[in-house]
Amino acid sequence: MANLLANRTYAIGAAILLAVIAIFGLHANELDAGYAKPFLIFLHVLSGTTWIGLLYYFNLVQIPTMPKIPAELKGGVSKYIAPEALLWFRWGAIATLVTGIGVAEADPARYLVPALTFQSPYKVIGIGMWLATIMAANVWMIIWPNQQRALGLVPADDASKAKSGRVAMLASRTNFVLSFPMFYCMVTQMYLPR
Repeated sequence: MANLLANRTYAIGAAILLAVIAIFGLHANELDAGYAKPFLIFLHVLSGTTWIGLLYYFNLVQIPTMPKIPAELKGGVSKYIAPEALLWFRWGAIATLVTGIGVAEADPARYLVPALTFQSPYKVIGIGMWLATIMAANVWMIIWPNQQRALGLVPADDASKAKSGRVAMLASRTNFVLSFPMFYCMVTQMYLPR
């Protein structure tokens, strides 16, 4: 068991296997077209947890801690930890967006367009969708290109690295701020009267 848990790939495989066992064990008689929405919700929450969990890690742990790390140790974070975390962060954003679209379209009401155009009763989830879309665009169009320069993943001079690091931090902090109202809108929609 320790060998399984010590290896990330094996642990991911074990998590997937247990999820498949749970799905078939609990819902074997319900796995028809109607099961698409609950399954997409599961994938949406899983990918969203990855994305937003890393957003919170960056904003609550890594960014405030970096100034306290001795200069000779910062390379470990910038060369190894940050690029790996950013890989999961940016693909978690895309997976969350894609599965969110799937959830809206798998619903019998097919509420993607009504939500994005703020039609009743999907106004609240629509605001959440737009906030999440802005956040995902921010990840790919601002944070990631600037982090590539700041971390030295693409060539850049020291002044450009410093400026890019600041831009990436402010864009990440923007997403942190937007995540609270986004979560509110996503979570409360299902409890509002239709």
